[in-house]
Amino acid sequence: MIRRKNILKIAIDSPAAAGAGTLAKAISKHYNLFYLDTGKIYRFIAYLKIKFPKKFNNKFIKSKIKSLKMKDLTNKYLVTDEVGIEASVISKIKSIRKMVHTFQINFAYNPPKKYKGSCLDGRDITYKIVPDADFKFYVTANLNTRALRRYKELKEYKKNISYKEVLKSIKKRDKSDLNRKISPLKKTKDSLLINTTNLNKRACFLKIKKIIDRKININGNL
Repeated sequence: MIRRKNILKIAIDSPAAAGAGTLAKAISKHYNLFYLDTGKIYRFIAYLKIKFPKKFNNKFIKSKIKSLKMKDLTNKYLVTDEVGIEASVISKIKSIRKMVHTFQINFAYNPPKKYKGSCLDGRDITYKIVPDADFKFYVTANLNTRALRRYKELKEYKKNISYKEVLKSIKKRDKSDLNRKISPLKKTKDSLLINTTNLNKRACFLKIKKIIDRKININGNL
């Protein structure tokens, strides 16, 4: 695998609906980084399983990952609870995880030339995918805040869902992410904790920007 040198690599891990995706997008745009919401890949595979149950096997998954385009991950159906529940099951399968990891690592270390680096967010990015990232963040928020955010997000898509259902779903997802045997969600010692409970999007972005700029200024060009 080709690995571009002297690129900026940012790794973000977080529980569901902590605001990491919004934050990662803003950071990527500001520093011209290639952005990947890694969880969306598992959601994409879950979507394939729901849509093509008879074709669904490792060969089929591999071919779809190989031809995966970023626009494939913008499908609104991928954020539904149906896909999310299936994704949490799929993400525990070793063979699928291996295929996804290969894609993620290539994405992180070999972004297109027009980008200055990469920014990935997920559950195991800081220690499994980009362990040598220039910046590592663990983004979190309290359970009720995260459930409310996800509820509002789903409401925008006109989903007929209650806050109580979303809260239950987030609790279930947390338990699965934190306790799974393969690549569980955890904060590494070298990850900076960013709690977004009482911060708006702009405040979160400025907090991380300050940390990144300080290190870039000290080291010249990262």
